[in-house]
Amino acid sequence: MISSKILASALLAASALGCHAASASLPSEKVKVLTTTTDLSADLTPSFIDFGTSGTTPAAAIKLKPETEYQTIDGFGAAITGSTAYNLLMMTPEDRAAFLKETFSPTEGFGMSYIRICIGCSDFSLSEYTCCDAEGIENFALTDEETKYVIPVLKEILAYNPDLKIMASPWTAPKWMKVDNLTDLRPFDSWTSGHLNPKFYQDYATYFALWIKAFEKEGIAIYAMTPQNEPLNRKNSASMFMGWDEQRDFVKTALGPTFSREGIDTKIYVFDHNYNYDNMPEQQSYPTKIYADEEASKYIAGAAYHNYGGHVDELLAINKANPDKELVFSESTAGNWNDGANLQKRLVADMEQITLGTVNNHCRGAIIWNLMLDSNRGPNRPKGCTTGFGAVDISDDFKTIRRNSFYYIMAQMSAGVRPGAKRIATEGFTADGLTYSAFRNPDNTFALVLSNSNPEAVSTAVDDGSRHFPVTIPAGGIVTLAW
Repeated sequence: MISSKILASALLAASALGCHAASASLPSEKVKVLTTTTDLSADLTPSFIDFGTSGTTPAAAIKLKPETEYQTIDGFGAAITGSTAYNLLMMTPEDRAAFLKETFSPTEGFGMSYIRICIGCSDFSLSEYTCCDAEGIENFALTDEETKYVIPVLKEILAYNPDLKIMASPWTAPKWMKVDNLTDLRPFDSWTSGHLNPKFYQDYATYFALWIKAFEKEGIAIYAMTPQNEPLNRKNSASMFMGWDEQRDFVKTALGPTFSREGIDTKIYVFDHNYNYDNMPEQQSYPTKIYADEEASKYIAGAAYHNYGGHVDELLAINKANPDKELVFSESTAGNWNDGANLQKRLVADMEQITLGTVNNHCRGAIIWNLMLDSNRGPNRPKGCTTGFGAVDISDDFKTIRRNSFYYIMAQMSAGVRPGAKRIATEGFTADGLTYSAFRNPDNTFALVLSNSNPEAVSTAVDDGSRHFPVTIPAGGIVTLAW
């Protein structure tokens, strides 16, 4: 049984981080600690550290500089695909409630606060579909995948975290809107590849507006969206090519004006693909090319990125070129190709690359792909990803949950760093293999998240300008500090 064991550990961890409503009975003059190690000798384990008693800051200390602020944090979390929703609904209501409370409650769990959902199908759906498969935008309607699976799960999650932020992305436009190229404009009757016919720009913008309003009627607000998932990928089970100039024109002539006219305040993030732009020279710096058009740029909040190619440093380059635009990390998948189920290999590497690496390069949040998959890594679609793991995998009887590295890294970030936090500067102690980032939460508490890739523990101290305390980061470990 998972329910009592998971919930008990979550409540203990939440209390340790000062999140639980009963935390007033916990030591108030202590630093709350949450630790996970690759060997699971610490498994989201709570503890406490006493503040130092002397007024002298240790010489080798990480010093917080809260007067220097960077980006605001929106949150951390995982995608709720059709497959994830299906797996969750196969659990007993009691077990599902325990897992969702552990994962999303900011007072009784780890408080994951940012998720991504699909507009229509993805490679982790129960079928290929959009919400307007019969030609004509008047035929728009939500399908069973939304009404019977995704929406009920979202409502359960929102009951635990009403402030949850949701990003939405399409994998393809309805097939009747697609053409095989932009010269001949031949109809393209395929879920995979194709282009959006400019003739249907307005219909497609209306499609997004209707979809957002349909979710709003269900009490589900859509915080952000991207016009196309992986716009340079023609090969996914459901996909559509949308070069930077196509996306620019669609946003400025149809999507942006439609949202403005309809009073939709959902943020628009462009790109939503890899750091290396799939090695296409003409697509390099895709967001920057779009921002150069002032009419398009005024509708765009920023850009979203994946890490299936290239290096995280691309975020820094894009931020430097466009400091007024936001960044968010919207997708990564653990799979056979990167030994994704091997916690010894992935835990610290994923922390360095997906969470700390992205926020230290100005991302406002990070979302990984698929909160929950089954033991067969599905349900999934043919020609899509069939070798990936979820943040958690659930057994064939839908009872036993195995956490993978993605769950741990998002729980460790969410437990200490709250939506609305500001990333702040640090100075002082550094060491090879030690990665960290500091934050000031909206309630003026601090959080510091550290990872250690070394085969030995690293010991240092932390100084926030008025108090200090010692800390040891275990070998192959992640530590979240909150005070």
